Amino acid sequence: MTPQRAVLLVRISYRKPEDDADEGTEEATRRRREFSKGIGRQEEDGRALAERLGWTVVKVIPEDDTSAFKRRRIKLPDGSTALRTVRPGFREALEGLANGTYDGMIADDLDRVARDPRDLEDLIDVVETSRPRIPVTSVTGSLRLDDDAGVTMARVMVAVANKSSRDTARRVTRKHEELAAEGKPPGGGYRGYGFSAIGHEPIEAEAKILREIAARILGDWDGWTDEQQERIDPEVGESLNSIAADLRRRKVPTVTGTPWSDRSVRSVVSKPSVAGLREYRGEVVGKAVWDAIVPQERWEQVRARLAGRHRTVDLRLQRWLTGVLRCSQCGHMLAGWQGNSGPRYWCAKPNGGCGKIAVKASLAEGEVERQVLELLGQDGVLQRLRTVADTEVTDDVRAELAQDEEQLKMMAGMFARREITFAEYREGRGIIEKRIKESRALLTARTPVVLRRLLAAEGVAAGWSALSASDKREVVLALVPGYDVLPHNRSGGNRFDPGRLVPIEA
Repeated sequence: MTPQRAVLLVRISYRKPEDDADEGTEEATRRRREFSKGIGRQEEDGRALAERLGWTVVKVIPEDDTSAFKRRRIKLPDGSTALRTVRPGFREALEGLANGTYDGMIADDLDRVARDPRDLEDLIDVVETSRPRIPVTSVTGSLRLDDDAGVTMARVMVAVANKSSRDTARRVTRKHEELAAEGKPPGGGYRGYGFSAIGHEPIEAEAKILREIAARILGDWDGWTDEQQERIDPEVGESLNSIAADLRRRKVPTVTGTPWSDRSVRSVVSKPSVAGLREYRGEVVGKAVWDAIVPQERWEQVRARLAGRHRTVDLRLQRWLTGVLRCSQCGHMLAGWQGNSGPRYWCAKPNGGCGKIAVKASLAEGEVERQVLELLGQDGVLQRLRTVADTEVTDDVRAELAQDEEQLKMMAGMFARREITFAEYREGRGIIEKRIKESRALLTARTPVVLRRLLAAEGVAAGWSALSASDKREVVLALVPGYDVLPHNRSGGNRFDPGRLVPIEA
């Protein structure tokens, strides 16, 4: 039987850049172009084979940027989970062969069809359950399933190909672990902003921009005009959108050639490599062999400040209840948002919220301010807060922090000398870093400072009015973990109900 409705399956694996910010570079574009040509060559060769055999190809299914070896954990139809290759194109071809949409299949080579034995067995099942068998062939002649000998040979070759892929993955992983342990660059053609692709040498022009971004985020940049300086809260810093807009205005180039955005500003300054640290699989594993562009301590301050921001928040914090109000429906934090009727706090859908809860900003802020001032007007509360505000961090905490940091360095050295495995290093590092995080939180907590400033005022109300928006938020969070915002009861009309704001229990 000569197929008249054959499907041509073409596949190629494309290794994406390690970081989304590197996507779009000239090197990435060149590689993408080369891989696209590979797909085109496979289609051209497949159509030529079909013509020689007298087959008619009615559909070409490309699997661009698709691995036939890597597996992911997916949910099966019966509700269980399992590791499977994720190949929508291959599954489309199988389904078409099974239901009669296609009556034959051509591929460039067996390894373009399957490198996982389970995928091959699924194809064999479809071929063998049809009478007569569905013709399947390849340009190289490595794939033939028209008899038992061909099926057996295909199974052997896929098993060998799978073993080869596993060996390669193991060698590559081991090599990257070794490079990470030694603090060396990971290799590859994609360079991060601030560093050259070869040798990972700092590029001074880009390094200068990175230091500028860090300073603007931390609120101590010396490049602002006096007018700009007045608008920037040094405790909050400049917004990423504002920084990106200025870089675009100055026509500062990016690595990708695309315009600066808040995302790219955050990305370039957040990378551990900027602080002279080596990262492996999303974790910092030690010092790098290259010099830091931004000192590590300062870089950590930048990361901490960015972690406390919400991307939709005006960083001059006009909406100071951002991070305080929580959606009672889905648990997302409400963010300051510009609605049709003015500023509001909303469980924003674009940020992953349910979109069901919103409250007018001025009314919510007025109610929380009323509750705070009422609470601070109580003598017992004031006395308790003064006690907290006057308590200094003990020397024991500082000593413990120093010991933990030293232990972390020792563990990194042991891993580099292969005295412990990466798994052991990662487990121990997680425990120590948790203690370090807790110690640093005690050492750098801002709430006592804010309380001292508030309680030192002649009156609590006057002190509150003098606080910046960010400090108001800190005071609220020092008094209560936050507020759940209940749905609006429309039976009462559009009037604001203070009962919608329910303090979260500690």
